[in-house]
Parts: sequence; structure tokens; C-alpha cells
Amino acid sequence: MTEVQKEIILEKVKEYDVRFLRLQFTDISGILKNVAIPVGQLKKALDGEIMFDGSSINGFADISESDMYLFPDPDTFVLFPWRSGSNGRVARLICDVGNPDGTPFAGCPRNNLKRILKEANDLGYVMNVGPEAEFFLFLADEEGKATTRTQDEAGYFDLAPMDLGENARRDMDLTLEEMGFEIEASHHEVAPGQHEIDFKYADALKIADAIMTFKLTVRSIAQRHGLYASFMPKPVYGVNGSGMHTHISLFKDGNNTFYDPGDPDGLSETARYFIGGILKHARALCAVTNPTINSYKRLVPGYEAPVYIAWSGKNRSCLVRVPAKRGMSTRIEVRNPDPSCNPYLAMAALLKAGLDGVVNKIEPPEPVDRNIYIMDEEERKALNIQSLPGSLLEALQELEKDEVIKSALGEHIYEKMVEGRMQEWQEYNMQVTPWELKQYLIRF
Repeated sequence: MTEVQKEIILEKVKEYDVRFLRLQFTDISGILKNVAIPVGQLKKALDGEIMFDGSSINGFADISESDMYLFPDPDTFVLFPWRSGSNGRVARLICDVGNPDGTPFAGCPRNNLKRILKEANDLGYVMNVGPEAEFFLFLADEEGKATTRTQDEAGYFDLAPMDLGENARRDMDLTLEEMGFEIEASHHEVAPGQHEIDFKYADALKIADAIMTFKLTVRSIAQRHGLYASFMPKPVYGVNGSGMHTHISLFKDGNNTFYDPGDPDGLSETARYFIGGILKHARALCAVTNPTINSYKRLVPGYEAPVYIAWSGKNRSCLVRVPAKRGMSTRIEVRNPDPSCNPYLAMAALLKAGLDGVVNKIEPPEPVDRNIYIMDEEERKALNIQSLPGSLLEALQELEKDEVIKSALGEHIYEKMVEGRMQEWQEYNMQVTPWELKQYLIRF
């Protein structure tokens, strides 16, 4: 951070009467962490002198090498509109995690994304991303804890009085706009209590930061409406789960490299190769883009979530769709990610997979324009359509075999992530669930 950048932050803090700052970073699992400091410690923070115990953060460091430092990014300064009053305001800065010698910590997901973005930049590319993060609004109980009871029975694009979350969603929109988001649309989704707020695309690092800010803001505003916002992929059996469809394009010298006006479909070779890379690595990608046990209860037929590895234009039963807009808006939509993913790792893995396709000219198969859900197994086999993993364990096994996606994570993050997810899988397998009791308790 330059001295000029430091002075700008100090001036903003004084202008807005900021009393506390939250220094935020994200752990390997995608959980937002922070330390709050009074404004008197800001200069120290801007100099990168705020230290924390990395051994207390899941997947970061051993107790023998636990000292870590926070390096704030001045471009991420923003006020929390819901944290203002007579005692002054609260602002935040997103930080990169550093080692004691000042070098970037390899286990920091934000540092890792920067590493992969540099690989793209060295090839002349900038990755732009537009996410569609869905979430549920549930009623809270008397203690303020989340339930799975929704406040409405509304469906896709319904409005009040059926959509009882409209007021909360409007407040979320307004708060996000106050924080610098450009909201493009917000609406009720398919399932009761399910919502979506879309904001404008940007480069991958800004979007990863924005997703973390978005989730915090949505939860905070929901709480003020007596609700609990959950980004869990499949919180309710029998209804659609929540996805995070991810729109991607590659720009070079200010031009969208996915667009080719001379192609009948308006798609360039770069776009097709990028799709080829995504499809080739799709099964391993799931370990990153769908990182929880619950993720795979969304990826099943019948609920609009992708299950099959294919691509198309209009067909939403495919993993990758190409929306109709062309020119500067030409993009692909990868439909399997869900909002439980760590956005820094998901963006890094998707970019690495796509770049592998571009660099090695991986041709995608022919597009599939039919509804794959209604095909039988023989039809899918004839078209060589594979399925996504059916469980987290299967996804982790695919990741173990995929050197490209492993390299997108780096050795530290890969090892710690797999270790944590395998522990989660083993613990899950030992659980006795209500379904099992209902099925077996009396019968046997």
C-alpha cells in the first residue's frame, strides 16, 4: 500500500466519523473472518502490523508457526450502513494474509486467486465474472436461531402479498447499492422462501470479494427483519436447492475474446476451447465449486440443477450454457457452483480449467440441445454424456486425479481442504439420521 493510499483511507475515516474498522479475510472453507480494531490502530493496520494466530484458523497453520499478518487492500474500504449511530460508524477492509517475512501466505484463498489471475494476465487475459447467488429466507425461532420454516409459499417471480420476503429483499438491495454494488435484478426464486439478487459483473477478484460482502450483508439485513438467510445448497427436501450460476468471459485489450462476429453462433475458438477445458475438468471442479456433503443433494435430476456434463445454448439441462447475448456480453454460464463454495477458490479453479482448454486447444463435444433429464442411459451413453459426481467423496477422488485443478489450489490449500472434507465425510457417515430411524427402527 502506498503512502498516498494510506492518506486517502485516513481521510475517509475522518470524513465519515469511523470509530471501528473490521479487517476481514476468508479461510479455506470460505468462512469470513475478521478482527475489529479502534480507529486509533488504523495506521498500524495500514502498515501491515496487525498480527493474528494462524493456528486458530481452520487449515491455516500449525501451532509451531502460527504468527500471521493482515495486509489490507485499500480498494476494499467500505462503510457498513447497518453499523452507524451516535457512537460513530464501522468500516471494513478486506485483507490478504501474509507470513512474518511479508511474503504472501500460500494458504490464503485471496492470495491464491491472485496467483491464478496473474497466470491469465501473463497470457493477456482478464477474467470477468457475474454470479447469481440464490439463498433462502427462513423464520427464526424465539431465541433468534434459524429454522427451516419459510415465511411464504411463493414461487418464481411471484410478488407481494405472496412474496413475503419482498420488504427484506428491497432493504438488501438498497443496502448493497449504498455499499457500491450495481444491482441488476432481484426476485423470488422457484422454491418457497427462496430468493436471488443479481449484481453487475466485474473482474474475478472484485467479484470474489463482492460475494463475501454480499453474503454478510444479506444475512445482516435478514436478521433485522426477524429472518435468517441461508446459503446452504439444499436446506429443504423436495424443493429446488440454491445455486450460484457463474457467468464467465475472457477479455484481452478491452475486447471480449469469446465473441466472433464471423462465426454462425457468434462464438470464438477461445470460447469453445474454454468450454472444452471446463467440461474436461468438470468432475474434479465439483470438489471446489460444490464443496459440501449437502451440495450433492442439490445436484440431482428434477430440480433444475445440472447433473450431466454437456453444453448448449438455450438448454438449461446442461452443465454449461451460452446465453443469447453477443458482442461485449458474450459469455458462458457454468451452472453447477453453489453458494457454499469459497468464491476465491472457485474462481481460481474455473479459470485454470478454462485456460487449460484455451492453451491446449481442447475441443468441446457437440452441443446438446435436447433435454438430457428425459434421456435414458443408453441415449446419454451414445452421446458420451457423463454425469457429475454423486457425492463429495466421489468429487474428492476426482480431484485427486486432476493435476490441473490441484495446481489451481496450490499444495497447501489442496492438502488442507481435502483433509478437512474427508474428516467431514467420515463424520457424516457415522451419523444416525431421522430418515434411518424412520426406515429401520421398527422394521428390524
